[in-house]
Amino acid sequence: MALETEIRAYEAKREELERHYKGKFVVFHGEDFVGAFDDFNKAAAEAVRLFGRGPYLIRQVGVPVPPISASLAAKIGLPT
Repeated sequence: MALETEIRAYEAKREELERHYKGKFVVFHGEDFVGAFDDFNKAAAEAVRLFGRGPYLIRQVGVPVPPISASLAAKIGLPT
């Protein structure tokens, strides 16, 4: 699955991230926490600078992940 490693790493650190970075945008690359940023654009700029097209995960801490459609999930390699 796409980003499986990054998602697992985020979930493993989620409680700690919520204590220290709630509302911030965090970047994970593989199992590594790269950093926390005040807005999505700053997080994305740093991720692209460091890792090009990825893969990397950018997620806002403490905000539920919105559901995606089955067609989009299939297109990006997520289970449907």
